[in-house]
Amino acid sequence: MSKIWFWFLPALALFGCKSSEKTTYSPETIVPTENALLWKISGNGLKKSSYLFGTIHMIPKDEFKLSAATWSALDNAKRVAFEIDMKEMTNFRTQLGLMTKAFMPGGKTLKDLLTPEDYLFVRKKMDEKGLPAGMFERMKPMFLSTMFSSGEDAGGNPMEGNGDMTSVEMELYRAAKKRDIESAGLETASYQMAIFDSIPYEAQAKMLVESLRSTDTDHSGESELDKMLQMYRNQDITAMQSMISGDESGMSDYEDVLLNKRNRNWIAVMGRFMKDKPTFFAVGAGHLGGPSGVVALLRKEGYRVEAEL
Repeated sequence: MSKIWFWFLPALALFGCKSSEKTTYSPETIVPTENALLWKISGNGLKKSSYLFGTIHMIPKDEFKLSAATWSALDNAKRVAFEIDMKEMTNFRTQLGLMTKAFMPGGKTLKDLLTPEDYLFVRKKMDEKGLPAGMFERMKPMFLSTMFSSGEDAGGNPMEGNGDMTSVEMELYRAAKKRDIESAGLETASYQMAIFDSIPYEAQAKMLVESLRSTDTDHSGESELDKMLQMYRNQDITAMQSMISGDESGMSDYEDVLLNKRNRNWIAVMGRFMKDKPTFFAVGAGHLGGPSGVVALLRKEGYRVEAEL
């Protein structure tokens, strides 16, 4: 259930406007086509520019690198805002509170939701991860997906990562702490848990299986994760968005609640943050592209959003 996106800098329909005024894009230039992870946000009443950066939740540690422009954008920011505040996600009390909401009611387990073949497949992945089935197979499948995608074995802090993998969010959070930049979130962990509860467990279980199969290689010798990482290297946010919302991910029926609605909710929060102080927004790259992505939505609100290539 993983994928990424972009290509050419759109011409603005309104030319020569003052930087603080609203920017009007023609309909054909609203949706971004550039291959870029870093975007500069200006105009629409902003005194200083903010930045939007696309992240990926799993990447080999030796591949994590940021461009000079991205480091400069981070250094100029007074706040770093993630999907969920990383300070909240690394707090033990928050993690403990989430765990109390992570289990399906009524004694329901993954075995009740999956075919025998898929259940054995998930159990095998749990064994490889070091997750004791007696406890973890009672988890809501989408919460369990986050355990698998954390890059951490059982017993470790899922936000820290281990082995050869890391998360871009965690690396950015560490960099922000070193620079004494405050962190914030566009939504809360409790809100994300509520999203999980709005999706039937059977559908969540399907997404879990598809997500785990994405790490297995196909006839070409590549896994879906390999393909997603290549899209990320190419900064192809359009392809990532298409991959995430594709039927094979199991997400297509819930794209609005998992992606589009969240994107729409973020725009007002981003506006408040940017008017308060220059902010570096770090969200999953799959949220950036497409007509319902964050770049297009910000442009519709009158912000000038430009790819930093």
